[in-house]
Amino acid sequence: MTDMTAIQAAALWSGLLILVLLVLSVRVVMQRRNRRVILGDGGDEPMIVAMRRFGNAAEYTPVAMAALILLALTGCAPWAIHAIGGSFLLGRIIHPMGLAFGKGPPPARVIGMTLTWLPLLAAAILLVVCPLLA
Repeated sequence: MTDMTAIQAAALWSGLLILVLLVLSVRVVMQRRNRRVILGDGGDEPMIVAMRRFGNAAEYTPVAMAALILLALTGCAPWAIHAIGGSFLLGRIIHPMGLAFGKGPPPARVIGMTLTWLPLLAAAILLVVCPLLA
């Protein structure tokens, strides 16, 4: 991974994030089949959880992928793209585990969201600062 270009690093993490979205999407489809829910959530708790796991990832992942690509295109160092992409991916893997546990924020949910927000914040800062310094 050390000899990757920035755009290759962005492509790597984007591809892995797409795989996470696909896994979460398949889990929604499986819940629909198991619970016989054709549309919406049917008021079924496991269906709601599966939908929110996917929905939450679908809300944040496109922004992260766009940020990774923009960072690469603006000349950001590959190591920074790896750091942002890797931590965001870890957050997107950990977060769904925390959504299945009752009321209150379980540790997996808190860690997952922290590892979602911090990389997005880092990407936002780099996207604002790097062009100003170039």
